[in-house]
Amino acid sequence: MIAILGGLGAALAWSGATLCSSRSTRMIGAWSVLSWVMVVGLAIVIVPVLAVGIPDGLDGGSLGWLALAGAGNVAGLLLAYSALRIGKVGIVAPILSTEGAVAALIAVAAGEHLSPGSGAMLCVIAAGVVAAGVSRDVEADALDEWSLGAFGLAVAAALAFGCSLYATGRVSTSLPIAWAILPARLIGTFAIAVPLAAARSLRLTRRSLPLVVAGGACEVAGFALFAVGARHGIAVSAVLASQFAAISAVAAYVLFRERLARLQLAGVVAIVCGVTVLTVLQA
Repeated sequence: MIAILGGLGAALAWSGATLCSSRSTRMIGAWSVLSWVMVVGLAIVIVPVLAVGIPDGLDGGSLGWLALAGAGNVAGLLLAYSALRIGKVGIVAPILSTEGAVAALIAVAAGEHLSPGSGAMLCVIAAGVVAAGVSRDVEADALDEWSLGAFGLAVAAALAFGCSLYATGRVSTSLPIAWAILPARLIGTFAIAVPLAAARSLRLTRRSLPLVVAGGACEVAGFALFAVGARHGIAVSAVLASQFAAISAVAAYVLFRERLARLQLAGVVAIVCGVTVLTVLQA
């Protein structure tokens, strides 16, 4: 049950981050948005990290998982922002939402066992997430709007996110959660934000400020919730966390009056049914 709640909570948080970044990226660019999101995240997580101190479980193996989690998250965000700049959200978002399926496959390949019923429901939920993320115009003119560049970037982002999710889940079992979400913020701040600031290329406007702050906070909250859930099942938490694409589509309908296509509605129904059955099976 904790794996389910952690995954769903992460989905809600990452949906908020997605909505914020979809606006701020168009204002100040992908690199600046990523930089400020990482800086805000570091400011949030550094206090609990210092309070915890150096954990006993910090060794060579855990440092490797931390490095993979951080690098995967930073690379995934940059690739995702870049894909959204040259491709349509309705095409890119469904590809990004497969990050949970990627992490789940890695977890199963690494030896995590799932009951047949749970495995089937994970497939249903993953399919629903992809369907719910498809925008209304993809069915009509996908060939006209398709961008091979955006497709390649989105696929690369999903793979990077999937590796990051799995590494975060692995390291969260032996280290405090704050340490599990620290690496990406360190890498993003000192490898991207600081050089941009030194080159005077780091942008920020009054309109984008609340968006990048909210985006950074949501990113940290999402990873914290996912790490809690992953302690009780990486595969389940990873697939449920990828619902951020479906939740973002619903939020866009409420906030921006965007209509949901039949395929999107079918995806939402599949997700609800899958989550309900999975909850019963896990309980």
